[in-house]
Amino acid sequence: MPTGPTAVVYTHGHHESVLRSHTWRTAANSAAYLLAALEPHHRILDVGCGPGTITADLATLVPDGHVTGVDNAEEILETARSAAAARSLTHTAFRTGDAQALPFPDASFDVVHAHQVLQHLGDPVGALREMRRVCAPGGLVAVRDADYAAMTWHPPAPGLDVWLELYRSVARAGGGEPDAGRHLRAWAREAGFTDLTATASAWCFAEEAERDWWGGLWADRTTASGYADRAIGLGHADPARLERIAAAWREWAAAPDGWFAVLHGELLCRV
Repeated sequence: MPTGPTAVVYTHGHHESVLRSHTWRTAANSAAYLLAALEPHHRILDVGCGPGTITADLATLVPDGHVTGVDNAEEILETARSAAAARSLTHTAFRTGDAQALPFPDASFDVVHAHQVLQHLGDPVGALREMRRVCAPGGLVAVRDADYAAMTWHPPAPGLDVWLELYRSVARAGGGEPDAGRHLRAWAREAGFTDLTATASAWCFAEEAERDWWGGLWADRTTASGYADRAIGLGHADPARLERIAAAWREWAAAPDGWFAVLHGELLCRV
């Protein structure tokens, strides 16, 4: 086990095309596997909360409890605070922090939740140990991550094959694991959890508006986000290659039979 936090390189950054996706996320479409276990008095920690849309939804489900969102980017926490304030959620708080060295005492929360976080970390097992540490006995650690290699689409699109290969290489160059979904159970066992419930679910984008939204945000992300900057800076792509990939996304979105599925691994870990 590392003696200290491993540096985190967030592949995507916080470009508008990234937030377009993150602010779409809700407890219903991104944390359904957890919701039945929540009780009104629960104290919840949302690790890597980003713009706070899931955090705010969780807060509505624990009216007698409290929800804390933590993220390592202070600028995105202002968006999260605004989202909670807009819904008059006074039992929420947000602060900066590292998932691999959480700034909370032992046993501080009943539920520790992390959505699309472990895939970006250099030490996901260490992060799970930290989540276990701050979770009270009898509580739950809940994690959900995509599995990029398991993403699938129709019609066949060679440009999207290139996108997938490029994205996975850029993510791994930053120390992450883009196929995290399949690793969650193994990571949790290594972190010391023994009472585990593993499931999977998918996002699916098929209707015209869904394709326009998903294909459009990935086209923009490919050419204008922190991911684009990293791909170029690492020498994995040049602007012309990124433009070709963006065009492939728009072509896929325009296909009447277009369909895209994002598989996620999910895990509930009883402490």
